[in-house]
Amino acid sequence: MVGTGFVVQGAVAAQNDRVAETRALADAANMDVQQLDAHGGILEARAVKQAEDALAGAGDTIAAAQGKADATALAASVAALDDYELLAPERVFALVDSTMVHAESVRGAVAEADRVAAEQAAAAAAAKAAAEAAAAAAAEESSSSSSSSRPGAPANPSAAQAIARDMLLARGWGDDQFGCLVELWNHESGWNVYASNPSGAYGIPQALPGSKMATAGADWQTNPATQISWGLGYISGRYGTPCGAWDTFNSQGWY
Repeated sequence: MVGTGFVVQGAVAAQNDRVAETRALADAANMDVQQLDAHGGILEARAVKQAEDALAGAGDTIAAAQGKADATALAASVAALDDYELLAPERVFALVDSTMVHAESVRGAVAEADRVAAEQAAAAAAAKAAAEAAAAAAAEESSSSSSSSRPGAPANPSAAQAIARDMLLARGWGDDQFGCLVELWNHESGWNVYASNPSGAYGIPQALPGSKMATAGADWQTNPATQISWGLGYISGRYGTPCGAWDTFNSQGWY
């Protein structure tokens, strides 16, 4: 009986050990499942975050590429990544990598397009500035040439010219304007009160028709002062100064 008791106790102990081992294995298996679930959740969260970040950056890049660079490949990659919620994390990570590569390429192309555009704008601005400077120089040269070609006042003006000088000074003009006036009407009429032209122009200023000078006085046909008064008014209203009229005469042959 004593021997039998030892045998029974040994069998029970062995059985208890096997039960404990089985329970330990089951617990370990459950822990592995929980760990896998937790790992899978972290992986999915990471995939979602990367996909959203990649899509946001790619959208900005595509917008910036309008009219500057080809974003076709990037757009296709974005279209594939848009379904990230339906894809396995591994597939999402692969599409994120592809999208980022295409985005970097497009950003480089956009930067190059901006550089070229900036260079072209600078060149255009420089060309415009050069053209404006040349035009200003030409205008200054023309003005200088015109001024240097203006005649001086005569040392001994005729009676009619003396009347004109007094009237001219009364208007606030100087001797430089008087020289232009003398030369202008030398060409027009030689300061002849009775100078006439088949066109109908008459008198010292060659008013066309001569009857226009009646606004300055009824004696417009014979009085140099009347003719000169009208002529100075005409020049002032149309050309500003006698030298302005003289410049026009030089450029087109009449005033």
